[in-house]
Amino acid sequence: MADSEHTTTWPELAIGLYDKLTGRGAEITYEFQNLEVTVPSGTGEKAEFANWKLNGTIKISTSEPS
Repeated sequence: MADSEHTTTWPELAIGLYDKLTGRGAEITYEFQNLEVTVPSGTGEKAEFANWKLNGTIKISTSEPS
């Protein structure tokens, strides 16, 4: 991740979240069902957007090891 206090890109956010959760023994499961997501091309006022459509369900579960 970049050497700053703030996440500035989507990949950095995903990597940071994954590292934090899996470092605690968490399990992440994704299934999609008619999910539509508007994804920005970047940050700021001039960002463009793309619409993503996914099939399945989305389920994110985490748990601490006992």
